[in-house]
Amino acid sequence: MRSDSYVDGFLLAVPSANKEIYRQHASSAAQLFKEHGAIEFIECWGDDVPQGKLTSMPMAVKLKDDETVVFSWVVWPSRQARDAGMKAVMDDPRCPREMPFDGKRLIYGGFRVLVSA
Repeated sequence: MRSDSYVDGFLLAVPSANKEIYRQHASSAAQLFKEHGAIEFIECWGDDVPQGKLTSMPMAVKLKDDETVVFSWVVWPSRQARDAGMKAVMDDPRCPREMPFDGKRLIYGGFRVLVSA
């Protein structure tokens, strides 16, 4: 990854029963993001995500018993590419407006690459 790459990171809770629906949703989103300039689109379904005592991923998303933590990220060539690409994704009529998870508990942010090995 280049040092001027830009990464959007996401942490969310998805109903475990919606795993296949979410996979399909993410696959469609991946295609859309890549069409609009993303280099990489990664979705990870929680497998070993422990509950913490003070902080943890499950606590951050207010995970319910029937949900799974999902961690994902999108890599862009630069912050400029991300800003333009994200706007294009949101403006694209193919961008889904309904999500198979509670969007109010979605945590996200944009990050500049500090170390890439």
